[in-house]
Amino acid sequence: MEENFKMIAKCFFGFEEILEKELRTLGAQDVEIGVRMVSFKGDKGFMYKANLSLRTALKVLKPIYSFRANNEQALYKGILGINWSKYLNANQTFVIDSTVHSTYFNHSEFISQKCKDAIVDQFRERTGQRPSIDKQYPDLRINIHIDKDQVSVSLDTSGASLHQRGYRTATNIAPINEVLAAGILLLSGWDGQSDFLDPMCGSGTFLAEAAMIACNIPANINRKEFAFEKWKDWDNDLFDTIVDSLMKKTREFHYTIKGFDKAPSAVSKAKDNIRNANLEDYIKIYEENFFDTEKETEGKLHIVFNPPYDERLDIHMEKFYASIGDTLKKNYPGTNAWFITANLEALKFVGLKPSRKIKLFNGSLEARLVKYEMYEGSKRTKFQV
Repeated sequence: MEENFKMIAKCFFGFEEILEKELRTLGAQDVEIGVRMVSFKGDKGFMYKANLSLRTALKVLKPIYSFRANNEQALYKGILGINWSKYLNANQTFVIDSTVHSTYFNHSEFISQKCKDAIVDQFRERTGQRPSIDKQYPDLRINIHIDKDQVSVSLDTSGASLHQRGYRTATNIAPINEVLAAGILLLSGWDGQSDFLDPMCGSGTFLAEAAMIACNIPANINRKEFAFEKWKDWDNDLFDTIVDSLMKKTREFHYTIKGFDKAPSAVSKAKDNIRNANLEDYIKIYEENFFDTEKETEGKLHIVFNPPYDERLDIHMEKFYASIGDTLKKNYPGTNAWFITANLEALKFVGLKPSRKIKLFNGSLEARLVKYEMYEGSKRTKFQV
């Protein structure tokens, strides 16, 4: 049996609780919420499973060592004290990513350089050779995190951020990050038990993530590579077993997933991305202006979308957001509608009272995820006995 070890899943602000829930559902042990991260324990197979499955994690790190340092000599000595030959050969490549929150150290590139020197010097001393730096395709990606005088050293199990799912090759202006899209869908309560619509679908990210949630398809099944595939203890057979096990847990979907966009180029790109994700059986995309549409299906409809705001397009914001409210109110009864916007002023013009508001960040922009409930008939009659 493989031994369990600690791991850290990094996430966006506001996603800590849904990431915790994902990890518990997957079978993680000793799960604990932090700030923009959740720690947990599992074995090597679970590390593979977490990278394949987690929808709201940006990276999965494996801590290997921690120590205290309040100057560059102590930092160098601490890194030198790790036996790097366990993880790396002299003829391989590596890169260091550093994050610093400290009065003792104030420059992440300097930290990376100092740590690199310690690793290289250890190999030179022991073998006469040294591993090289490769920022693009390293064999080992090392993460250094310094908080005050506490230095944490981790191996990056994921490599490139886990939002790079592998299906999106075509994008429009400011496409929404895949992890952000998946988190928004989970926050909205999307579970695949109704029809779904993204009325401003852009390159189709919400559509793809919604279908994968509905069908329980692993989020990163289309991804080309994970960092752990270059590790010394890489187990290809175990990885294949994990993939097979996850794919056996996919489920049927009995509703519709639709996307609208008024731009022909967006529709074309979205269709390409959905094809790349092997989700064409579940998703239909149409060239439509949302403001000219109405609800086409009976029963509950779940709407999630990412409307444009000032940073992206030159449109009349007041009129645009007023039209969103009017269209939802008049044409989409029996609907829960969610959207994210960083234009907090424009929200005032929707003309509907949101039943929920959640603070999130879209990149560096502070945003709100808002929910509007459209009832069949009036709200008052809904609650009359």
